[in-house]
Amino acid sequence: MTDYYETLGVPRDATADQIKKAYRKLAMRYHPDVASEPGSADRFKQIGEAYEVLSDANKRDLYDRGGDPMGRGGAGGFGANMGGFGGAFDFTNLVDAMFGGGASRGPRSRVQRGQDALVRLRLTLAEAAFGVTKPLAVDTAVVCHVCHGSGSAGGDPVTCRTCQGHGEITQVQRSFIGDIRTTQPCPTCRGYGTTIPNPCGECSGEGRVRASRTINVKIPAGVSTGNRIHLEAQGEVGPGGGPAGDLYVELGVIEHETFTRKGDDLEVVVRLPMTAAALGTTVTLATLEAERDDKPQDEQSVVIDVPAGTQSGTRITVKDKGIPRLRGGGRGDLGVTVLVQTPTKLNDEQSELLRQLAELRDETVPEAHVHNRVGSKGLINWLKETFSG
Repeated sequence: MTDYYETLGVPRDATADQIKKAYRKLAMRYHPDVASEPGSADRFKQIGEAYEVLSDANKRDLYDRGGDPMGRGGAGGFGANMGGFGGAFDFTNLVDAMFGGGASRGPRSRVQRGQDALVRLRLTLAEAAFGVTKPLAVDTAVVCHVCHGSGSAGGDPVTCRTCQGHGEITQVQRSFIGDIRTTQPCPTCRGYGTTIPNPCGECSGEGRVRASRTINVKIPAGVSTGNRIHLEAQGEVGPGGGPAGDLYVELGVIEHETFTRKGDDLEVVVRLPMTAAALGTTVTLATLEAERDDKPQDEQSVVIDVPAGTQSGTRITVKDKGIPRLRGGGRGDLGVTVLVQTPTKLNDEQSELLRQLAELRDETVPEAHVHNRVGSKGLINWLKETFSG
């Protein structure tokens, strides 16, 4: 039998609070949405089963006495394969069914932990880069404000008359091998062992209702699309006003009209006239900080030196003007790619000046340089040589 205490890493005399803390710590680590290590999904299921048993007083008591709180019989010996009786049939369950043996699961608690919730939040590139605190509207189950989670409009729950508080009913069916007893949750109390005579009209006895609320989510600097923020106990409130599950906020970054993000680097394209690229110039470029009111004026732009003779496709690197790194210090770089624009419309005077320049440079009849390196490796190397900065 599985050692649930070992699964959660708690002693056998652990309190309910210790069990809850251990479960939440492990669940946050092995949740399939956040864990990447192999076997996380199976580990998460084991943790959930251990918490289901140890957080329920009746199931825990049954487990401590050697019973199976999940209602599974052991399989072994010839009982594991009773082919003559219609396929696999657990021998322990067969004996228990015929003679009324076997441990009862007992009534289940009305108070249960709520489900985890996932919501999505869209950010601008500047918000993702520098961090922000944003209000987020969440539609989840909350504790009923009328009955405060009890589910009752007045009075305590009473013992179910159908199952006498056991939460289960047993049915007996005759067969050629004897009486077969089957146990199932009580249909009257739904397995709770008690009924609520006067259910709350607001929540219909659930102890919770759906409502919209707004929470402030703190986004750290350097996040990107797909990152998730984990907010403990901000998810769905459980039945009976039980503890809330966790809330996961999945982030999506809106595409920027100017900057392109590549990891922690930013890329931008600057178009320059042919004359400026030939003679050299300086360009004042607004940085991503210009979109934030809390950034000082001297950080909202950067001056880029474009050397004379710059070719189209040249990339100029500005250090530490990219995205702050999410884990670790420092920032990425800003890559500025220069595209040289050739004039398409010239008046007579401009055309004459260009002809004179061509004569001075002996380029009136230029030679075309054909690159025959069409192989993949040669072509790639040529492109790197041609457009490298």
